[in-house]
Amino acid sequence: MNNKTLSIVSYITPLGWIIAYVLGKDNADSLLKYHLRQSLGLMIISVLFNILMRILVSISPALGFLGIVGLLITIFWILGIINAANGAEKPVPLFGKMFEDKFAFIG
Repeated sequence: MNNKTLSIVSYITPLGWIIAYVLGKDNADSLLKYHLRQSLGLMIISVLFNILMRILVSISPALGFLGIVGLLITIFWILGIINAANGAEKPVPLFGKMFEDKFAFIG
Protein backbone atom coordinates (compact mmCIF):
# COMPACT_ATOMS: atom_id res chain seq x y z
CA MET A 1 0.00 0.00 0.00
CA ASN A 2 1.18 3.51 -0.66
CA ASN A 3 1.37 6.20 2.02
CA LYS A 4 -1.78 7.98 0.85
CA THR A 5 -3.82 4.81 1.23
CA LEU A 6 -2.26 4.14 4.64
CA SER A 7 -3.16 7.69 5.66
CA ILE A 8 -6.80 6.98 4.89
CA VAL A 9 -6.73 3.57 6.60
CA SER A 10 -5.31 5.16 9.77
CA TYR A 11 -8.68 6.84 10.41
CA ILE A 12 -10.66 3.61 10.16
CA THR A 13 -10.79 1.99 13.62
CA PRO A 14 -7.84 1.45 15.95
CA LEU A 15 -6.97 -1.70 14.02
CA GLY A 16 -6.67 0.38 10.85
CA TRP A 17 -4.35 2.77 12.70
CA ILE A 18 -2.14 -0.12 13.81
CA ILE A 19 -2.04 -1.54 10.27
CA ALA A 20 -1.12 1.87 8.83
CA TYR A 21 1.57 2.38 11.48
CA VAL A 22 3.16 -1.05 11.06
CA LEU A 23 3.06 -1.16 7.25
CA GLY A 24 4.21 2.43 6.83
CA LYS A 25 6.84 2.52 9.56
CA ASP A 26 9.80 1.92 7.26
CA ASN A 27 8.96 4.30 4.42
CA ALA A 28 6.64 6.87 6.03
CA ASP A 29 6.52 10.29 4.44
CA SER A 30 5.30 13.49 6.08
CA LEU A 31 1.70 12.89 4.90
CA LEU A 32 1.43 9.51 6.59
CA LYS A 33 3.09 10.70 9.80
CA TYR A 34 0.80 13.73 9.92
CA HIS A 35 -2.39 11.69 9.52
CA LEU A 36 -1.21 9.04 11.96
CA ARG A 37 -0.89 11.81 14.55
CA GLN A 38 -4.26 13.34 13.67
CA SER A 39 -6.14 10.03 13.74
CA LEU A 40 -4.51 8.92 17.01
CA GLY A 41 -5.45 12.24 18.57
CA LEU A 42 -9.04 11.85 17.41
CA MET A 43 -9.16 8.34 18.85
CA ILE A 44 -7.98 9.61 22.23
CA ILE A 45 -10.48 12.50 22.20
CA SER A 46 -13.26 10.08 21.23
CA VAL A 47 -12.46 7.64 24.05
CA LEU A 48 -12.23 10.45 26.63
CA PHE A 49 -15.53 11.92 25.42
CA ASN A 50 -17.24 8.52 25.66
CA ILE A 51 -15.95 7.98 29.20
CA LEU A 52 -17.12 11.46 30.22
CA MET A 53 -20.56 10.88 28.67
CA ARG A 54 -20.98 7.55 30.45
CA ILE A 55 -20.17 9.21 33.79
CA LEU A 56 -22.52 12.14 33.16
CA VAL A 57 -25.39 9.92 32.01
CA SER A 58 -24.96 7.59 34.99
CA ILE A 59 -25.21 10.62 37.29
CA SER A 60 -28.11 12.21 35.46
CA PRO A 61 -29.80 10.45 32.55
CA ALA A 62 -31.28 13.79 31.48
CA LEU A 63 -27.79 14.78 30.27
CA GLY A 64 -27.93 12.10 27.58
CA PHE A 65 -28.78 14.74 24.99
CA LEU A 66 -25.14 15.89 25.18
CA GLY A 67 -24.26 12.71 23.30
CA ILE A 68 -25.12 14.57 20.12
CA VAL A 69 -21.66 16.12 20.42
CA GLY A 70 -20.36 12.66 19.49
CA LEU A 71 -21.75 13.33 16.03
CA LEU A 72 -19.33 16.24 15.77
CA ILE A 73 -16.41 13.89 16.43
CA THR A 74 -17.69 11.62 13.65
CA ILE A 75 -17.71 14.60 11.29
CA PHE A 76 -14.09 15.30 12.28
CA TRP A 77 -13.20 11.69 11.36
CA ILE A 78 -14.79 12.16 7.95
CA LEU A 79 -12.94 15.45 7.41
CA GLY A 80 -9.67 13.71 8.32
CA ILE A 81 -10.34 10.97 5.78
CA ILE A 82 -11.13 13.57 3.11
CA ASN A 83 -7.93 15.47 3.87
CA ALA A 84 -5.90 12.25 3.69
CA ALA A 85 -7.53 11.30 0.38
CA ASN A 86 -6.69 14.73 -1.04
CA GLY A 87 -3.10 14.49 0.19
CA ALA A 88 -3.54 17.58 2.36
CA GLU A 89 -1.81 18.04 5.70
CA LYS A 90 -4.69 20.01 7.14
CA PRO A 91 -5.63 19.66 10.83
CA VAL A 92 -9.08 18.52 11.86
CA PRO A 93 -11.18 21.32 13.38
CA LEU A 94 -10.89 22.18 17.10
CA PHE A 95 -8.40 19.48 18.10
CA GLY A 96 -6.08 19.08 15.12
CA LYS A 97 -3.56 21.79 16.03
CA MET A 98 -2.93 20.06 19.37
CA PHE A 99 -1.76 16.87 17.69
CA GLU A 100 0.51 18.31 14.99
CA ASP A 101 3.62 18.14 17.18
CA LYS A 102 2.58 15.39 19.61
CA PHE A 103 3.26 11.65 19.56
CA ALA A 104 7.00 11.73 18.91
CA PHE A 105 7.15 7.94 18.49
CA ILE A 106 5.41 8.33 15.12
CA GLY A 107 8.32 10.20 13.65
